[in-house]
Amino acid sequence: AQRREAYNCDITYVTNNEVGFDYLRDNMAWQKEDMVQRDLSYAIVDEVDSILIDEARTPLIISGQGQEATELYAKFAQIIPRLKKDEDFTVDEKAHAVPITEAGVAKVEKMLGVTNLYEQRNLELTHQLNAALKAWNLFHKDQQYIVKDGEVIIVDEFTGRLMYGRRYSDGIHQAIEAKEGIKVRSEDQTLATITFQNYFRLYDKLAGMTGTAKTEEREFRDIYGLEVVVIPTNRPVAREDMADIVYKSENAKFNAVIDEIIREHKKGRPVLVGTRSIEKSELLAAKLRRQGVECNVLNAKYHEQEAEIIKDAGQPGMVTIATNMAGRGVDIKLGEGVADVGGLHIIGKERHESRRIDNQLRGRAGRQGDKGSTRFYVSFEDELMRLFGDRMTNIMDRVGFSDETPIEAGLVTKSLERAQSKVENHNYEARKYVLEYDDVMNKQREVIYGDRRAILEGEFDSRAFMLQTLEAKVNEVVDQYAGENMHPSEWDLPEILNELEMIFPVKHAIELQNLEKMDREEMRRRLHEHAVKMYEAKENEISAPIMRMVESRYLMLPIIDRMWVDHLHVMDALKTGIGLRGYGQKDPRVEYEKEAYEIFEDLKNNIADEAIKGVFRIQIEHAPSADGMMMPEAPYAVAPELEPVPAGAMVPQPSRIDSRQAEQLLGPAPSKPRNVHTNLGD
Repeated sequence: AQRREAYNCDITYVTNNEVGFDYLRDNMAWQKEDMVQRDLSYAIVDEVDSILIDEARTPLIISGQGQEATELYAKFAQIIPRLKKDEDFTVDEKAHAVPITEAGVAKVEKMLGVTNLYEQRNLELTHQLNAALKAWNLFHKDQQYIVKDGEVIIVDEFTGRLMYGRRYSDGIHQAIEAKEGIKVRSEDQTLATITFQNYFRLYDKLAGMTGTAKTEEREFRDIYGLEVVVIPTNRPVAREDMADIVYKSENAKFNAVIDEIIREHKKGRPVLVGTRSIEKSELLAAKLRRQGVECNVLNAKYHEQEAEIIKDAGQPGMVTIATNMAGRGVDIKLGEGVADVGGLHIIGKERHESRRIDNQLRGRAGRQGDKGSTRFYVSFEDELMRLFGDRMTNIMDRVGFSDETPIEAGLVTKSLERAQSKVENHNYEARKYVLEYDDVMNKQREVIYGDRRAILEGEFDSRAFMLQTLEAKVNEVVDQYAGENMHPSEWDLPEILNELEMIFPVKHAIELQNLEKMDREEMRRRLHEHAVKMYEAKENEISAPIMRMVESRYLMLPIIDRMWVDHLHVMDALKTGIGLRGYGQKDPRVEYEKEAYEIFEDLKNNIADEAIKGVFRIQIEHAPSADGMMMPEAPYAVAPELEPVPAGAMVPQPSRIDSRQAEQLLGPAPSKPRNVHTNLGD
């Protein structure tokens, strides 16, 4: 009720995670009263580039417990360290892939005791092998994640903050747990999911604000239909952004950064140093302390002290070393006298792959017209230059610069900008690629959620749906066993009766010998008339109002939810394997759209089949009233593979999903569904 009241206000302030989860929870609700959101009219998104671009590939997921984790994760945690890089596998950091070589395959087959790793029956082995290779070679402790209290916690690449509750998908998280020697948790089963890209595009009007949108103008326009308008600063910018200094080696750069920190520290200026990983922030702090310079460290391990550290970061002579945590939305107040010595000095220990992240760090200095300065240090061992700065590295080698020689030139700056532009284009194409696939799923989601909402709001005409389904089933069965191109002697009339008997009672009313005397159209008409008669008899037996309630609430909702969960799993498997179609000279995206359409049509047909079968199995229990009269209780529906659904069951709480609902959706005794904000493992 409290959440609904908040959404009913003219203006509602809410985090992007909560508003997304509320949307998913609303579309799992079993009563209209449990839905909290109104129509999605207008959203204004703060730090819009962070949410719609950096977080674009990270789906919101409500999940329940799936199958138990297999022992294979532990097995591969023993196998991977015995493989040799470049001989048994290669690491492609640009593509975020770790392909295994033929020699590696042979070694793994020998260690597992299998003859062919790529046989159909060994699909689970290849899936977990790929996950383990990535876990050991692309995901590093104190960079992409930390281990805390026996749990692997992801570190946000863009903010440097811990992402509690999030888990890598595709078995990556379990492989990391096995690698770190902690308990491997079971894989989750997705109950509902949506990306921020698709959620915020549901709004009639969308706007946002951020200090760093101009570099992503094309993406905002192409994907969200948003124009980027630059608003002048409140006061003129007095900050000095100095040219980058480049070193050939990481070690030389490290020493130069320390020298500059000490130099500015002696002037009494506060210094904020931005690093890209927890490991590097702690290494730099240790070296500074050995030289007698006290400093504060702000990273995901010490996030509880963030407010205190930021409060002091602008004081005279204060040195603060931070990951990207201090790079966005942080306002550092300058201490007394700091403006007189030049204001806050920002040092970037390496360039980020996105210019926006660098600009966010720069923006911590010189706020509201204050004095300040910034400088970035770069080495050719940095990830950005190593992956995308090949041309500049070759020039450095030919010129013969020593490791200790600093370079400050326009050529270097342009090379850095080109490298960042390459990465940004690569990431844009990746996000666009993901969106093209997710758009297919999004259309299906809108259909299913639209049907659910119509049921909850009483706008679903269940009678018309059931009668239409009955007619379709009769036509389908007749066409299958007495097809237009079949001679009457080839008709399988007993099978027609057997198939229809599984849906509604027919054998007691229409005998086989009677069918044999009819032509196809008369048979179709008689069977359809009998089906409608049986339906109306059931309706008269329990009354039309109860029939409508049972059809909608006790049949359609649980069937839709159960089958939608299975459908999500099937679609995930389809997307995982569709890339292989490229080897057959087929466009994977076109193939995905075609197969996804066919699978969705099957889903709709299966929902209708289950529902119509359930209608004819409805039973009404009666209980005696106080005066001895027999009074009807709430009905329950019994359909194939469905447990009885009692009245009032599976009603979710406003802020969480009721575990009883998960039990109905997932089968016996799963754990309570939980909000999981899952990072893609690829």
